[in-house]
Amino acid sequence: MAEDKGKKDEFIGKAKKAAGDALNDEKTKNEGKRQETEGKVKDAAKDIKEKGKDMFRDK
Repeated sequence: MAEDKGKKDEFIGKAKKAAGDALNDEKTKNEGKRQETEGKVKDAAKDIKEKGKDMFRDK
């Protein structure tokens, strides 16, 4: 679920960023950047969590 949420945030963030660029709206553009970054962080955290689980399963 977290992975899906991360990808969703990345996608929506990119769309907002593009809309902000097209409309010359800095607020929307910045919201998009924030949401895209948030999605990337969620994905990275999930990857780290999975790698940690794998390390303990291997021992």
